[in-house]
Amino acid sequence: MTRQRAKTGSRLTGSLSRRFVLSGLVSGAASVVAAAPLSSLRPQLRPDPSVVRGPQARPSLEDTVRQADLGGLTGIALADVVSGTFVEGHLANVPLPPASVTKVFSSYYALEVLGPDFTFETRLLALGEVTGGVLNGDLALVGGGDPTLQTDDLAEMAKALAATGIKEVNGAFKVWGGALPSVYEIDTGQLDYLGYNPAISGLNLNFNRVYFEWTPVADGYKVSMDARSELYRPEVQIARMQVVERDLPIYTYSNANNRDDWSVAKRALGTSGSRWLPVRYPELYTGEAFRALAAGMGVKLGAPQRVAERPEGRELVVHRSEPLVKVAQDCLKFSTNITAEVMGLTASTKVSGARPEGLAGSGQVMRDWIRARVDIRPTFVDHSGLGDRTRVSAEDMVKFLGSNGVYDRMGPLLKPVRVKDAKGSPVENPSARVNAKTGTLNFVSALAGYIERDGGTPLAFATFAADLPSRTAAKGSPDEVPSGASSWNGRARQLQHDLLRRWSVR
Repeated sequence: MTRQRAKTGSRLTGSLSRRFVLSGLVSGAASVVAAAPLSSLRPQLRPDPSVVRGPQARPSLEDTVRQADLGGLTGIALADVVSGTFVEGHLANVPLPPASVTKVFSSYYALEVLGPDFTFETRLLALGEVTGGVLNGDLALVGGGDPTLQTDDLAEMAKALAATGIKEVNGAFKVWGGALPSVYEIDTGQLDYLGYNPAISGLNLNFNRVYFEWTPVADGYKVSMDARSELYRPEVQIARMQVVERDLPIYTYSNANNRDDWSVAKRALGTSGSRWLPVRYPELYTGEAFRALAAGMGVKLGAPQRVAERPEGRELVVHRSEPLVKVAQDCLKFSTNITAEVMGLTASTKVSGARPEGLAGSGQVMRDWIRARVDIRPTFVDHSGLGDRTRVSAEDMVKFLGSNGVYDRMGPLLKPVRVKDAKGSPVENPSARVNAKTGTLNFVSALAGYIERDGGTPLAFATFAADLPSRTAAKGSPDEVPSGASSWNGRARQLQHDLLRRWSVR
């Protein structure tokens, strides 16, 4: 995206909300009246003649969708960002799960509410006086919600604590994560062992995942659970693993006494390997890792104690995250669920003036904030898109992407997407560039973003595909990728590239 185009979008998109019309040209809408409510008809516009088009004999959108053989519903919308002119669409006003495309809404929401320079702070507080290297009182590790805090960051905090001269704490070691509501898991419909569905609190570490590693030994397997990052890997006891003789299930989970107790089927392990597992008690996990790191720096602490009331004391050490704009960009690039949830929860706390009631409550705050600025009707149950009850239509997605200020804010943060041909090979020297966000759940596939055309104004696009009956049926499967999901999602991704070629290759 050139600077000139960014300025052009900023200057002209202010009128988009008044001029944007899609529903009147949505193809095939009558066939799904019983499946989802449709918005009222609007005046029809002629297609934009400046859009990059292929041969005149190209198939219709209906034929392209039919050839993908997805079943379910597929919503598609394409519009000019500057003028708001509708180009084409298919079932564009049918609300469907956007999966991780939800993170585009959440990132914009957080950046606007908190500001791009906002940072998350994690602090060490002394609740007493220091005499002769001994803190006569409690030490508190106080979280500010940082979703990017890593063990290496904790190690730097432990070094800084040791540099104050403190060698021992004769009071309690308190950990506090009450800056955000405590969320046991993002989506209750997911399998227990999926690392991308962890707990969330105001004190998080390593995306709230623990590293499970196994190595064959003479009498079975040696296993370890640690809080590793690039430089450090302190072992923790908050999460424990037992290898058992069974075929299925591969993993079982239970919790007791504020611990994550796991078991794994021995026959599933094979040779040595590793896997990230979710953490359900992030404050204690973070505190345990910090205690081990502090001991390595010569500072003696007791076992971490989770507290409900925010500790107040003298600040000893503070760690600040990178600016929010960088946090959001990484969230969009790597699609980290916990980052999206924390950004959304933090923004909703500021908007409402109080901690929201969980992810669904925070999603409603974000929904109302967005609706007050753009005439769209999404429904959010979280900020990451992991929950499949979130609903957004392709029409509303492109309307949001084209609304005043969103293009300038989000265009530079979205990830470049290579357009591929029918065989899956990248198209060389395309006449347009694509920056977008992907979204994937089993039997749900989404893609939305911008197409930057040589010599033309940007286009906003969205394609949402979902076979919800198949997804519902697959929820009873013990497999992370149930039968049929991989091939379905592969066909959905191929459809996305077919559409991108249609819109961006001459």
